[in-house]
Amino acid sequence: MNPNPVEPAERKPDLAQMVLNTIRHPVIMVSADGHVAYANADAEAFFGASAPILSRNRLAALVPFGSPLLALIDQVREGRAPVNEYRVDISSPRLGQEKIVDIYCAPSPDRTGGVVVMLQERSMADKIDRQMTHRGAARSVTGLASMLAHEIKNPLSGIRGAAQLLEMAVTDEDRALTRLITDETDRIVALVDRMEVFADDRPLERQPVNIHVVLDHVKAIARNGFASRIKIVEDYDPSLPPVHGNRDQLVQVFLNLVKNAAEAIGDMAGGELRLTTAFRPGIRLSVPGSQDRVSLPLEFCVHDNGSGVPADILPILFDPFITTKPNGSGLGLALVAKIVGEHGGVIECDSSPRGTTFRILMPAWKGTAGRTDQGEFPS
Repeated sequence: MNPNPVEPAERKPDLAQMVLNTIRHPVIMVSADGHVAYANADAEAFFGASAPILSRNRLAALVPFGSPLLALIDQVREGRAPVNEYRVDISSPRLGQEKIVDIYCAPSPDRTGGVVVMLQERSMADKIDRQMTHRGAARSVTGLASMLAHEIKNPLSGIRGAAQLLEMAVTDEDRALTRLITDETDRIVALVDRMEVFADDRPLERQPVNIHVVLDHVKAIARNGFASRIKIVEDYDPSLPPVHGNRDQLVQVFLNLVKNAAEAIGDMAGGELRLTTAFRPGIRLSVPGSQDRVSLPLEFCVHDNGSGVPADILPILFDPFITTKPNGSGLGLALVAKIVGEHGGVIECDSSPRGTTFRILMPAWKGTAGRTDQGEFPS
């Protein structure tokens, strides 16, 4: 008996299909006449249509007019040689905003003029790179907060005390000035107190946390306060494993994001705030200083249909002292990024004039109950 039997010829297409669907990048084959002759599962998700529907269309109808992707395919077809192009913008209303991809094209071996194309989205990698920058900015604030606590709060206490003594000895006309000194001193102290949170480098007390309990608590606060007139919609994955984190800090994170979303909606008619949770395997993050790569399969999102974040603010949104609010300090989202980073996760923001989504990716708790970070249930 042959120890290595050859698979029957009729089963080979099934195997090829399985292998291509396993690749976590969109893969398509474009025929000589420009039609999409094949699309794997990720390509169907990328273009928002099934393979049979894609096969009825020319690729030119699926991508923006004059897309560099079409020129690359023509180049490969004419030169009969593979071509790669990096950081190509193929954004469109159909594909979505910020669709930056690396493109890998190669001619099909059967010499029929077909071209195989693989796309690798750059958005996640770029956003994780920005997350590392946010963490560096938070560390800078940590040092600044430590300095302010020692060098500013003590003199401010003396100034406030002197103003209170003067208030007892001055006329009524001058008493307003001493109260102004006191009020402004208190305001500066409150700002320094907020910054001191960044200087808290004590180890987190962690335990398995049900994120849905956290979100329900935040939702209850919002509905009874700042978001009482806003529709709040939930879309949860009930099978999610717990997060290995600090419940109070996670409440602070989502309370801040939900409050920002409510403020973005304001009094707009039809305002809606959505809380979603999902399991997204396949996203891994390198740990600085080691060879380890941590899986971030848990996705938590806060969506709003407000007016969006200004485009010039979006790349630096999580930096300290960046705010679009007239009386904002710009420390809220910087603190959120710090807390998420300390939990081993990343936070990103997608925004357009039609709304904003804050997305948090976190590792799952590697315990004895629930699904693990590989997406499996222990036996």
